[in-house]
Amino acid sequence: MRTIVEIHVLQNFAPSNLNRDDTGAPKDALFGGTRRARISSQCSKRAVRHFFGEQVAQGLLSADDLARRSKRVLEALIGILVEKGRDAEAAKQKATLALGAMELAVKDEGKTEYLLFLGQREIAGIADVVHEKWDALVAPETPAAEGKKAGKAKKQAAQGIDPEIRKALDKVFNGGKALDVALFGRMLADMPEKNQNAACQVAHALSTHAVEREFDFYTAVDDLKPEDTAGADMMGTVEFNSACFYRYAVVDWEKLGQNLQDDTELAAKGLRAFLEGFVVAEPTGKQNTFAAHNPPEFVLVTVRRNTAPRNLANAFETAIRARDSLTRSSANALLGKARGLQAAYGGEAAAFALDLTGAEVGDVAKPVASLAALLDAAMAEVQRG
Repeated sequence: MRTIVEIHVLQNFAPSNLNRDDTGAPKDALFGGTRRARISSQCSKRAVRHFFGEQVAQGLLSADDLARRSKRVLEALIGILVEKGRDAEAAKQKATLALGAMELAVKDEGKTEYLLFLGQREIAGIADVVHEKWDALVAPETPAAEGKKAGKAKKQAAQGIDPEIRKALDKVFNGGKALDVALFGRMLADMPEKNQNAACQVAHALSTHAVEREFDFYTAVDDLKPEDTAGADMMGTVEFNSACFYRYAVVDWEKLGQNLQDDTELAAKGLRAFLEGFVVAEPTGKQNTFAAHNPPEFVLVTVRRNTAPRNLANAFETAIRARDSLTRSSANALLGKARGLQAAYGGEAAAFALDLTGAEVGDVAKPVASLAALLDAAMAEVQRG
């Protein structure tokens, strides 16, 4: 039985620039023939991963349950090996060889060629192998020939390492039971067999209505300027908008469990943390300028079994033109689309709604009074299956 968990969020932000493009303007997109405000899925996932870190600080998650995405894995390995009593310079050499054994080359500045998304347990596991195989981990007698293509040079360097060490390192790269790797997946270009398919899909958030970019002209005055000197000492413009966003994500419950090596307790803890983080975590772009801290006013969680996911963005194909509350009008449009799709396609589903707008929830979902109650109800339904 396939179980998927969908979360639909309506969040009306005050004037802000939460997610910028390469020109510094708020990201946008054409949808339904009109220009919409947009927040990228990568931005949303980054905010959720930051929320996971806060959960660790509060003792609700363990640091070992998460991953790190960095080019500076070598620094982390050196730190662990030094704690184990190894010399820092020797640890750098041995850790570089260990990464090279897996064809993960380290450049002169001590960074890998690209960002590695590794679980904390994987990083610790690499350090353990280096520590245990310290004397056997030596550089190949024949270095990679100059002029060889990078791929061939990396392969030659890896093959020069003791096969037993390579086998031990290979076992380490298993996802590390890291929640963020399990949810969002990863790609290791030089180790495609260690890629992990994501259990979670996150849509780009779109405004439910048409938007126009606005500009804030600002000036700044030098506090130490002589009183008889007029004019600003700096000026410029910042682009912004204000939008009610429809945000959507879906999690494959069985895939999440598989990615976490069938640890159902960790999967449940991770799913709950993700759902909570998706609701409360905010993008941080330009927040010091705009302080757009506006919690969602409508959240719908649907647990489906043996049916395909249903992104409800087409509820807003025709841009909302509200006469009263934009968020309430958007919520009613979303609920109407959910009713229509359920009537047309059916399927086993249980839904729960946290509604602060006064929308007509009706038979679409069971109303709940708080975010905690929403999470409790959704997790109980997931685990019932």
